[in-house]
Amino acid sequence: MTTLASLFDAEVPRPVLDVITRLWDLGHAAYLVGGCVRDTLRGVHPKDFDVATSALPEQVQSAFRKVIPTGIQHGTVTVLADGNHVEVTTFRSESDYHDGRRPSAVTFEKDIVRDLSRRDFTINAMAWNPLNHELVDPFRGQEDLKARLIRCVGSANDRFSEDGLRPMRAVRFAAVLDFTLDPATQAAIPATLSVFRKVAHERVREEFVKLLLSKREAFGLELLAVTGLLDVFLPELARADAEAARLARAAAAAAPADVEIRLAALLADLVDPQRAEEIGVRLKFPTKNIERVRLFVGHAALERHVEGSDPALRRLIAKVGPANVEPLTQVARARVQAREPGRLLELEALIGRLLALVAAKPPLTGKDLALNGGAIMSALGVGPSPIVGEATRFLVEQVLDEPSLNEAEKLKGLLRSWLQARGS
Repeated sequence: MTTLASLFDAEVPRPVLDVITRLWDLGHAAYLVGGCVRDTLRGVHPKDFDVATSALPEQVQSAFRKVIPTGIQHGTVTVLADGNHVEVTTFRSESDYHDGRRPSAVTFEKDIVRDLSRRDFTINAMAWNPLNHELVDPFRGQEDLKARLIRCVGSANDRFSEDGLRPMRAVRFAAVLDFTLDPATQAAIPATLSVFRKVAHERVREEFVKLLLSKREAFGLELLAVTGLLDVFLPELARADAEAARLARAAAAAAPADVEIRLAALLADLVDPQRAEEIGVRLKFPTKNIERVRLFVGHAALERHVEGSDPALRRLIAKVGPANVEPLTQVARARVQAREPGRLLELEALIGRLLALVAAKPPLTGKDLALNGGAIMSALGVGPSPIVGEATRFLVEQVLDEPSLNEAEKLKGLLRSWLQARGS
């Protein structure tokens, strides 16, 4: 709920209040700014509390015992108060942006409105003094919060030309907060895509993941496509035909809020595993994420196994790894729910079988055999040689067919028969 009453009821951490009080006592203006004000007005407890002040960085440093100059060249220092880190930034204005990310220079200011005027969206351009509950809102951020609207401060074209990530943030905020984009703000995105193309893929990925994990990720993905942003970093989805893209978004929306599962559900019917890996590398995902998404995309069509025998399903489990079975089933369920909901019952039956087989902990690899490498060599009467590997693979195939064979004497008997069949 967006009301001023939310500010009066807000719980601001004592160390943050102490920092603000100290700055005012020394004759400096100090306010909470940005996301913490936005979220407090929405009735949501902020994750972080950022302080903006008229005090110069060196004045902030001299006002407190323990200060870390985290970004002092841009006016930011971190005050250590009672074991807590409080970020304090001097009011500032910014010169032209030359790289689509950073201003070429900053100028420290004494006026909070000058500081707020450089910010991206009106809902992030408010300042609040929690000591006397003064709210500074020169760009009608409260009105836009009530209207559930994402609108740039001043000219959207200027804001997006300054920092190429801002259009992506606009769409992400709309998806995460369940807001809409102001028409002028949305219209400015296609015209500034050249600046967005300069943004590092790591920064794009961070915003994309937040959008993907939101409750309105399908809406956010569609908005990314409409504005042209998606074509810059995920053309595989942007250039898919309309129905394929719709089904991909629906599958992602049906998946649990896990980045690997949602990304795999989104990509499974659009790309092959190799391309899924290339997308992960392009967006600078961690290697573990990339490998699991590739795996899930490669095996997402679990409905193909509904008639599979237990041995066949054990081989599938061995291929994907027991720990990956449950998340893989979540990818498969999301796909089928979006594409073929009539097959959900048979898929659920298959999932039940798979999970039961995993729970039984059958032998799946050479490490699970009741005979280790030394015992196999002893049974064969050989030392280290290629035949040991062949024998191990033979035994694994036997226990995948029938797990009860995984006993030392039974495996030795199988080896004798195997050797006789080879004429060895």
